[in-house]
Amino acid sequence: MDAEHPGFWWRELGPPPRARAPLGGALELDIAIVGAGYTGLWSAYYLKRAAPNLQVAVLERSVAGYGASGRNGGWVSGFFAGAARRYEQRSGSGSLRALQREMFATVGEVGAFLREHDLQADFLESGQLGVAIGRAQAARQRELLRAARARGLGEEDLRGLSLQELGERVDVQAACAATFTPHVARVNPAKLVRGLAQTVESMGVPIYEHTPVLSIAPHEALTGAGTVRARWVVRATEGYTPSLEGQRRALAPINSSMIVTEPLPAATWSQIGWSRQELLADEAHVYVYLQRTADGRIAIGGRGVPYRFGSRTGTGSDTPARTVRALRSKLGEMFPPARDAPLAQAWSGVLGVARDWCVSVAADEARGLAWAGGYVGEGVAASNLAGRTLRDLLLGEDTPLTRMPWVGRTPRRWEPEPLRWAGIRGAYGLYRLADRGERLSGRPSRGAALLDTLTGRS
Repeated sequence: MDAEHPGFWWRELGPPPRARAPLGGALELDIAIVGAGYTGLWSAYYLKRAAPNLQVAVLERSVAGYGASGRNGGWVSGFFAGAARRYEQRSGSGSLRALQREMFATVGEVGAFLREHDLQADFLESGQLGVAIGRAQAARQRELLRAARARGLGEEDLRGLSLQELGERVDVQAACAATFTPHVARVNPAKLVRGLAQTVESMGVPIYEHTPVLSIAPHEALTGAGTVRARWVVRATEGYTPSLEGQRRALAPINSSMIVTEPLPAATWSQIGWSRQELLADEAHVYVYLQRTADGRIAIGGRGVPYRFGSRTGTGSDTPARTVRALRSKLGEMFPPARDAPLAQAWSGVLGVARDWCVSVAADEARGLAWAGGYVGEGVAASNLAGRTLRDLLLGEDTPLTRMPWVGRTPRRWEPEPLRWAGIRGAYGLYRLADRGERLSGRPSRGAALLDTLTGRS
């Protein structure tokens, strides 16, 4: 595995590309973007498209797409992280509904970008299946449907499926209820971020790789090669934000791990079904997420080791053997015909989580600092909408996007260590206990519901 392009998705692209040149010295710009993942690249793309004369550059400590943008599960999801009540407290239910509609439209926006620039990224608007394994998950799924109706989502946005309808789509062992939403698409995330980076460069935006930013201050980003001064400095570092001076407690890097099988034979697919290639997830507290890849594999991901002490992020190739075993076991439980399928690769990465589990997009004009992040693993599409929102904020435009309830939020900081480590590891341990208890009792865990409130997940 290439250390700078970890994970299966990059392997599909062939030999790794030659690294881009690092920053050579001090620089003055209109907009300096720190981080060449989805958030930074989408921001650069929309800013340059709206104002071609802007001097924009992207500073990246490794290579473009090194982080979650090149390692995630490939879900272009029209849903976003955070409890609805937290967004509603800021600007009301109408604003929350507007944000949800914008997120639904963003799935198509990503597809339109790929078509416009003739980029192949295995994009397929196939929708998502939520599958309840056991009675407790089914009860929780019914509550999720009820809450969705209360937020104004209709049957066309999220609906329940009968077991017969689910079986006509895919055969998931022990499933007892299911939902379907059309507002999710599949993608190869590395193909998307590579194409996005190349497009941004073609518009005249340099990407300086191997250029770590040590700290961000009003109107400047300090690097080892010199200080970059700009009218705006955009922090787009997501799970790697704690590496910046003074930002250790802004976001917590939560770990997620994946495995992917070798291509499954036609006989196995005839047993499983899944011909429509929807994205798929269960309803556990420590859930798994899956996709059927364009070349006929199953990729499945889950939390594994949730957090490393001191907000360490790992390398991507250091997935513990017990995590691989757990994911393989879950794959076999859901799809017995694939239980013995050989694995092609395992990898890990981190996602950014704010203390209240909500997304934030903000711009402080007085200090010339802007940021977006805290996607909690839902960032493939959310970063696109955040990038368009940052465009409007930085250009000083008052638009429907700048009035969304995630704009201008400043969530409180995470607790210092060792409280942060103990809290996150302890919470996930309790969620796993709740999942085991639910399998035995068939009833939703009251303890997990209370924990959701205490941690901020709901």
